[in-house]
Amino acid sequence: MNTKHLFFCHLVIFMTFGSLIAQVYAQSEDTITIIGRQIAEVMVSAPVMQTTNSKQEMKHEELNRDNTGQNLPYLLSTAPSMVVTSDDGLGVGYTYFHIRGTDQTRINMTINEVPLNDAESQGVFWVNLTDMASGVSSLQVQRGIGTSANGGSSFGASVNLRTLDANVPESNHPGPVRAEFSFNGGMYNTFREVVKADVYLGDRFEKEGAWHIGGRFSKVNSDGYIDRAWSDLLSYQAEIGWQNTKTAVTLTGFGGKEKTYMAWYGVDYATAYGANRRYNPAGEYMDKNGNTAYYDNQTDNYQQHHIHLHVGHRFNSNWTLSATGHYTFGTGYYEMLMADWITYEADNITRKGLRNHFYGGILSTKYVHEKVDVQAGIAFNRYDGLQYGTMDTTCVGNAFMPYYEGHGAKMDANMYAKANWRVLHRAQEKLSLYGDLQYRLVDYRIWGDNEETSALDAPDAINKHYTWHFFNPKAGLTYDNKGHRLSATFALAHREPTRNNFVTNTNPEDPKPERLYDYELGYSYSSPGLINSGYAMPWNIGLNLYFMDYDNQLIATGDVSSVNYLITTNVKDSYRCGAEFQFGVAWTPWFSWKGNLTWSRNRWRDTNQWRTISFSPDWTAGSLVSFHYAGLNADLQTLVVSSQYLGNYEDPNAQLKTYTVTNLMMSYQLPFHQLKNAHHIPDITLRCQINNLFNSQYVNNGGTDGVYVWYFPQAGINVHAGFVVQW
Repeated sequence: MNTKHLFFCHLVIFMTFGSLIAQVYAQSEDTITIIGRQIAEVMVSAPVMQTTNSKQEMKHEELNRDNTGQNLPYLLSTAPSMVVTSDDGLGVGYTYFHIRGTDQTRINMTINEVPLNDAESQGVFWVNLTDMASGVSSLQVQRGIGTSANGGSSFGASVNLRTLDANVPESNHPGPVRAEFSFNGGMYNTFREVVKADVYLGDRFEKEGAWHIGGRFSKVNSDGYIDRAWSDLLSYQAEIGWQNTKTAVTLTGFGGKEKTYMAWYGVDYATAYGANRRYNPAGEYMDKNGNTAYYDNQTDNYQQHHIHLHVGHRFNSNWTLSATGHYTFGTGYYEMLMADWITYEADNITRKGLRNHFYGGILSTKYVHEKVDVQAGIAFNRYDGLQYGTMDTTCVGNAFMPYYEGHGAKMDANMYAKANWRVLHRAQEKLSLYGDLQYRLVDYRIWGDNEETSALDAPDAINKHYTWHFFNPKAGLTYDNKGHRLSATFALAHREPTRNNFVTNTNPEDPKPERLYDYELGYSYSSPGLINSGYAMPWNIGLNLYFMDYDNQLIATGDVSSVNYLITTNVKDSYRCGAEFQFGVAWTPWFSWKGNLTWSRNRWRDTNQWRTISFSPDWTAGSLVSFHYAGLNADLQTLVVSSQYLGNYEDPNAQLKTYTVTNLMMSYQLPFHQLKNAHHIPDITLRCQINNLFNSQYVNNGGTDGVYVWYFPQAGINVHAGFVVQW
């Protein structure tokens, strides 16, 4: 560690323990009022964190206003520095995203503070949890390292989902039963059906407490824009809980099952930008008559089920304690027909599968005072996984024999303490100091056959065992004065290699853990409003500067593994830096505009030359123009992504073009509330969504192995419409 990084680490330690000491000597008071805190949030109280300009939050209503069945990344596509992609061209099947050029295996994602990333691949596959947005009460995207959380460290951003109060209404007396049914259909035989129901018994603000029982079932089907890229998806969510003014207990279960036809091969440049851009080579072979045919079961099949038990208790106005136990089970396989490279006749049918168990516990406590908030916690997680392969050389589809079996076991434990000290807390002027210390222990072992190199007659063995100790300090300050906010942070984080990093590694040395030093400086201003014909026109602007200095960053080579994981390699020196600009203005009570623009520079050192990192565009921009009047809502969304390289050697022949996509979302709530006895009539909202309004023939993803380059075309204009009925 060089001198400048050592200095910042000492500064973090000093600031953190300074905050803790300040808490001990802070003058106590009998009554403490914290603005925005509600006693109903005893279950999972808001974590202690610094307020920065690199964070966005979305509530359930905002997240689902334009939800017609695309997976969660597409609903977040207007977030700064975000790029979303899909295999099927519609965003219904397998979808992915990058933030600041970092792929989602380096982005820490949690749900109710429980790790959502797969412990071995470190990815999140939204297709397994289709329509997850329907059950999310709030979502936060924190770019950069962010606050300490369970799971792996954030190397580009963190995405934190909360479901515990997804259906808890604003009113304390919502009525005993609430229900919702929604349906939409659209082009390429895309359909989504959702049923939700919630039952409330009692009063959560009374000593006797209240019960809540709720559930959701979602079904999504699509043929996909790409040929045969169909999806058959379902997900569910169920919750039973009891809560009063002091204690809350909730048992939550959610999961999903998917079957999708493979569409992850891509096509060449001429096809991607030509007339036959829907072509899909997956499952293609030559039948006995010499005709081109396609294997009808070239599919990915997976299911995942989660159970969370949350217990929270508020001892008094200062102290809260929460505990969570969790278990996740996942199992599935993909099946593919392999054709002979010379004759293109069917050669064998291969299945590669996995089965895994993930379980653990989380315990945290928080102290809230007039001057300081302090939070501490510990977590322990265990993962056990099996990777296996079977093959049918007769091509009849029922004579599978095993040819490899691999295992993985991972233990992940962490403990942290963090504090936010309000140095100044005047009416117009506020100054806060933030500190965060985390220790993380990871023990990871892989043994058995290597699924990437194993052949039927000669399986390759792999046996790796590593134990890593990571210390992750963070510190920052925030200054507020009359709508102006200035924030500065420094954070250090580490992240271990994934299973894919080991099994696809061709270097003499094993992949190394990554280390990141993240520096962020932000400024924002929120106007109280300008008087315009009697209307106070609020507006805001924000600018965030970041410099992310990496040691041994694992950057994508552009190639993928046999199961479509990005293959990565360690580079000793690299960085990502940029400027993120945001703005928003409400011209009238019914017309507003907000947007963002990011400029970034992403480089790695190749001997004495700096090169551009793959999948890292220099420019991204988003715009959202909104119209809301008398039950009619219309959002015009525009996304711009500049050109980006598919490999790390700046090959102009392995590059995505700049693209612009515009979507129009409209809804109208029928005015039944104006009728007499309207409380007996459900609320009905009609929806229509036009994606890619100007029919842009664009490509948003691809890859290269250094010789061959492939691309993933996206759908032209496509229309979806439906309705939502709420009781």
